Amino acid sequence: MNSSISQEKLVIKISRAQFFYGFEYLGVGERLVQTPLTDRCYLTLCEALHMRMGANPFGPAGTGKTESVKMLGSQLGRFVLVFNCDESFDLAAMSRIFVGLCQCGAW
Repeated sequence: MNSSISQEKLVIKISRAQFFYGFEYLGVGERLVQTPLTDRCYLTLCEALHMRMGANPFGPAGTGKTESVKMLGSQLGRFVLVFNCDESFDLAAMSRIFVGLCQCGAW
C-alpha cells in the first residue's frame, strides 16, 4: 500500500491568469449581477494579479467597485479584507490590521 497521498489542487483559469482555489468558506453570500462591466473588471483585476501587480477599481461612489472585488475574492476562495482610507487612517491603524492578520495566520 502506498502511504503517499496525492493532493491535487484546483486551478482557476481566467484569461492567461491561473490561481489556486483557496477553499476559504465564508458562507453563502449575495450574488452580483454579471454584466459586461463586471466581466471586464474581473479580467483586469486577474491580469494585474497574474503580473504580480496590485489593482484598484476607480470610479464614482455606489457603482459596485467594492462588491466586485469581494465577489472576485469569493469566487477564488480567498478571504478579502476591505477597509477605507481616510484622514483618520494612520500608521497605527495599518499596524493593527497587519498584527491581526499575522495573529490569525492569514499572512
